[in-house]
Amino acid sequence: MGPKPNKKANGKSRKSKKGEEKLKEEALLQAEQEEAERLEKERLHQEHLKKLEAKYQGERESELAELNSLEQKFLSAQQWKMDYREQAKWEHYLSCDGTPDPTVPQEINTFMSLWHDNQDEDVQLVMEKEEVVLNLIEKLESLLLETSPDEITEKQRDQYQEFILQLQDLLHKKYNEATQNLLKTASMYEDAETGNMHTAIKDKNSTFCIWANLKKKARFKSHVFQEAGHGFDLPKSLALSSVAVRVLHTRYDHVSPLWVQCQGLPRQEASHSEELEHPKDTGQEPGEEERGREDSSMPAAEETFSNGRKGTKSAVPPEESAVAWMNPCLGWIFVWKSTGIFLSILLSGCALSIPTFLCVKIVKYSVKREKVSWARHRPKLQESAVSLKENSSNTDDAKETEEETEKNSDILDVTSQGEEAPLQEEAGGREEAPRVVDVQQLVPLGGVYHIAALQLPPQARDVGDWSMVELLDVGLELYPYSPGEAEDGTQETVQITLRLPDNVIYFKVPVVARWEPAGQQWRTDGISNITYEAEEKSISFRMGAFYTVALLQDAHLNLPYQAWELHPTGVDEGLFTVTAVFATVQIQIKDNQCMLSSVVVEEEKVLSHITGKWMSPFALREALKGAGVNIFPAGYSPEYVPVPRKAAPAEVKAYEQMALLAAAFAFARSKWNGEAGPERVVFKVSEHLTAGSAKDKDWSLYMFSGEKVQNLKLTETSEAFSEELEEESEFHSTLYHMLKDSASNKAMGKVERAGFLFIDSVYQLLLATRVLAYS
Repeated sequence: MGPKPNKKANGKSRKSKKGEEKLKEEALLQAEQEEAERLEKERLHQEHLKKLEAKYQGERESELAELNSLEQKFLSAQQWKMDYREQAKWEHYLSCDGTPDPTVPQEINTFMSLWHDNQDEDVQLVMEKEEVVLNLIEKLESLLLETSPDEITEKQRDQYQEFILQLQDLLHKKYNEATQNLLKTASMYEDAETGNMHTAIKDKNSTFCIWANLKKKARFKSHVFQEAGHGFDLPKSLALSSVAVRVLHTRYDHVSPLWVQCQGLPRQEASHSEELEHPKDTGQEPGEEERGREDSSMPAAEETFSNGRKGTKSAVPPEESAVAWMNPCLGWIFVWKSTGIFLSILLSGCALSIPTFLCVKIVKYSVKREKVSWARHRPKLQESAVSLKENSSNTDDAKETEEETEKNSDILDVTSQGEEAPLQEEAGGREEAPRVVDVQQLVPLGGVYHIAALQLPPQARDVGDWSMVELLDVGLELYPYSPGEAEDGTQETVQITLRLPDNVIYFKVPVVARWEPAGQQWRTDGISNITYEAEEKSISFRMGAFYTVALLQDAHLNLPYQAWELHPTGVDEGLFTVTAVFATVQIQIKDNQCMLSSVVVEEEKVLSHITGKWMSPFALREALKGAGVNIFPAGYSPEYVPVPRKAAPAEVKAYEQMALLAAAFAFARSKWNGEAGPERVVFKVSEHLTAGSAKDKDWSLYMFSGEKVQNLKLTETSEAFSEELEEESEFHSTLYHMLKDSASNKAMGKVERAGFLFIDSVYQLLLATRVLAYS
């Protein structure tokens, strides 16, 4: 017989099954209840959002009207600037200091004509006059970039740019004349040890070094200008020739095209990602001076004006045309309506308004054409009496090798330019294509070095009681140098050593480039054996001929920002801090001026020559860029900086309203800004009525689309991005009304009383740095 069935076990099994079924039923019931609660909660949340949306729509018109009354402060700032410029113009007229008003053609033309006719000046006198010329150029550039389009006409803008180019050309011409005058008497200043002549003259704007080979001895083929730190080593063939070597270092760049020198001015080949195309280079022949100028790309329809300028003739009826403007930060914008102070513009398919003083009027374009090209044609300047032509046939093609960097050493030996430099290859093959610098990414820093081998003029000889000299009816001439073959069978090269300026920061090894007048571009071919000594601040290299060279740095190496903060420090005073990749920059703001408080690089304060000085936001921007700390992105910068794109309406309106509130509120970077998408910006805000930075617990996060602002429940320590609203918060049309809901009366009172000059300065800095797009 088998075993008897276990009745107890069977009973327990049945009970267990019943218990499991009951638990399942309870779990199902609980899930249904939770889902019902979730749906009810979602329904209530949606109803709440609908009520908030309805309230937002109902109050939108009144909120925008109230904001518009605050925005009148921008108009007040613009009117103050116009009055200030008029007053400065009048005070200059009354001063009678002998300097011309650069905006008056008669005065500037008389100044240039008189100086042009004076051909007996020495280098010292040219340097003294150089300071005046640079001030005139600075005034014209400031007018072009800061003046409202309603203050000066398009014709005046063209005229001011022509004056800038003419002053630059004349200044370089006077240096050539002074060089010629000095070389005529070189034998009077020969060195007792070598028998050759050498001298170096320095001031704050330029360094003039010249060496004359009077004795023509091979053992004196190299020289170092101790006062300047520049030097050279010549091939033997040149050491035996009647030659002079000049190294003219100008701490400004008058070689690159004008739009590169002064970014924000229109370039000769402009484009917009949706409306325009890049016209091809025309390959215009250079003028006599070895100087960089803009090419002209002439459209099919042209008309010649009485002064010889060429321009485009509109091919469409006026009613089908709009106007293109340039904003230094946002790039190209397209205007269909102007109220005199604000422009209605289209940008990235969106409509918004922007103050006219932030833009430069460029040219009309057709709204019906998909692609438009235009050009700015510079009339031929007065031909210089001095002929200095680069001999491009003497170019030595540098051998391409890999860059070898020795770690833990300040000396970097570079056999070629390497592959890090952003260069463009010309059509005609990859292997031997000349390397053209992309000047939108690499920009000259520390000025330009004009290095030239010059023909030594006949020297005076003593014959009895007479001193005789052969007079030649020619100006300064380049020495006709053709590199021969060195002893090792390679082509001869010239070794150059340059001392880097002390008031400029090179965060990386600078790229050495030469200027080619024929192509109007910077190139890196023809330069080899580069050695950079960071500690000694010097760089040496070899060239197959004599070139005008510059040291280039990536304009975007300090982007994107690591952090930024703006907070008030007093009545109409504030502190703006930007933490970039290599430097931390602090800028104090007071009324209509800014002051560089500090620039810290690797825990060391630098740039003492420009810190502690009050200047306009425009002047501060130029000073920082000139010192190598470029925290001001251009319109084309998104092509070079990997940051999420931000729509212009949200970004520009955010800067405007942040500036209006900056007297009582602090603003800072949020790590969630990149997660909010292109149409919205996210930043931190805190009421700020005491000294010092805001504490972490005081910050709140706000998201702004340009049309709607909301307070987020999100914090900087949250695990994921969420658009959930902070409890008891609402939607508003403006940041002003959003903050007004929770702000103290004292804070809002400071906002109402904030000075228009302070507001305008904050707005200019925010728009120049574009912290919401590049952090």
